[in-house]
Amino acid sequence: MSTPTLAHNVVHFVRLLRGAGLAMSPAHSVDALEALRWIDITRRDDVRAALAALLVHAPDERDLFHQAFDLFWRDPDWEGKLRALLLPKVTNGVPPPKRNNRLADALAARAAALKQENNQPDTVEHLHARITFSAQERLSHRDFDTLTSDEWRALRHQIRSHRMPLATEPTRRLKTASHGTHADLRASARSAVRSGGDWTTWKYKKVVERRPPLVLLLDISGSMSAYSRAVLYFCHALLQSRERLQVFLFGTRLTNATRALRERDPDVAIAAISDQVVDWSGGTRIGAALAEFNRRWARRVLNGRATVLFVTDGLDHEAIDVLETEMLRLRRFAHRLVWLNPLLRYADFTPRARGVRAILPHVDAMLAAHNLDSLNAVGRELAAVTRRSDRKSAGDTSWN
Repeated sequence: MSTPTLAHNVVHFVRLLRGAGLAMSPAHSVDALEALRWIDITRRDDVRAALAALLVHAPDERDLFHQAFDLFWRDPDWEGKLRALLLPKVTNGVPPPKRNNRLADALAARAAALKQENNQPDTVEHLHARITFSAQERLSHRDFDTLTSDEWRALRHQIRSHRMPLATEPTRRLKTASHGTHADLRASARSAVRSGGDWTTWKYKKVVERRPPLVLLLDISGSMSAYSRAVLYFCHALLQSRERLQVFLFGTRLTNATRALRERDPDVAIAAISDQVVDWSGGTRIGAALAEFNRRWARRVLNGRATVLFVTDGLDHEAIDVLETEMLRLRRFAHRLVWLNPLLRYADFTPRARGVRAILPHVDAMLAAHNLDSLNAVGRELAAVTRRSDRKSAGDTSWN
């Protein structure tokens, strides 16, 4: 391989890693080329080790680097490997295996960019942008249960790139500030003593604000499988901007998935959940799951004016008396209880099922959760002011 060709490929490899989410800059390309001058580039392991030493900055980036290196530098059928990365993520009701879609997105973007640079005129770029925008707009209205594998991939990319400004609440604590509503007499007096007794400036404090806790209870039964997948990606994006988030999954049993979702890469996080959860896309026992949550976790996680997001369709026909009792207990623990119900996708939805009627009197609000627009509406609800003096009564609860 000639030197100009090698330099060209190294630059494109660094751009591929940057597209996959690694912190790359043009300086990394220069350093990589300089390092390759001092090794035998015919020895593959030496090239891999040299590039890894320069381009990998964290342990969680190492697997992605090795995948990108194998696809970019060795295998001539890298497009076939790319198609393998884009296969549907759920087969036979099993959560997705361990794959890194950031690399697939970056490879697809680099291939499209190279093809456009070599073969396409400039006028096509603007047309392609308009078509992409229209496709994204249509995707935001599509029901999660009707999406194809390609649409699922595009949807996950949109959710991952979305960041939501969440609401904060004032606390009783104060902190030092240059301007504020509370005069800090002690700090002002100390400043006056240091300046020889001349009281010339005032020191201030302001109220500390914090995000209230958020707890997610997510139904992963068979009727909720497609919606649960989308909500998990939504929760991962939410967790990136919120520290006080707890995620619990329930089908026939309760699983705490908070630690798994703290992974920076959402695909790695969902893969970790697939290894942890054994009742995915199975049956549902809402009452029993709530009883276990109220007994083991409620007092630990539902403090400090916590908001509970209860994601289920409510289609449970067993132990309705237990479900009513546990919903009442959950209502007492939580500051605000919001029900996200995919059945609201139907315009003529009415609460006829026994499980729905048992849950409905105890929630403060019921919102849809069947497409991207509905998840964005949930984000706006969480971004609104949550300190409210009045709570809806059972007769005021609306499902419209």
